[in-house]
Amino acid sequence: MEYLHNLIDYGILGWLLFMSVVALALAMERWLVYRAIRVEQFADRRELELHLTHKLHLIATIGANAPYIGLLGTVLGIMLTFYDIGAAGFDTTKIMTGLAMALKATALGLLVAIPAVTLYNLLLRRCKVLLMHWDIRHGREGI
Repeated sequence: MEYLHNLIDYGILGWLLFMSVVALALAMERWLVYRAIRVEQFADRRELELHLTHKLHLIATIGANAPYIGLLGTVLGIMLTFYDIGAAGFDTTKIMTGLAMALKATALGLLVAIPAVTLYNLLLRRCKVLLMHWDIRHGREGI
């Protein structure tokens, strides 16, 4: 069962940390694009919208799935704790330590998801504002 310990510690938590870095990098890239974009350079609103929303779905996907990956780590950790109880007998200290370690995966999943969803919403709002600026500049009503 040592492989399960490693799967939780290095697999699940490593994957969550990787997702966190990816979400942050994508959000920073999008923010820089939004700062540099000039809406008047786009003749077609749909082309502008495609440019603005590029990669936003990845941030949303990370925000939506990180809690589930953390939950998977918690379930695996609890399974491991029950296995240890069955193999070594009932030891309250070992059980509480195992459960606390299992919950770290859920906590990390939430720590990844909350900023990712927040960044996604902020970027989506900025995207909508830029699209409204395009509509105003081109004398059109918002769609």
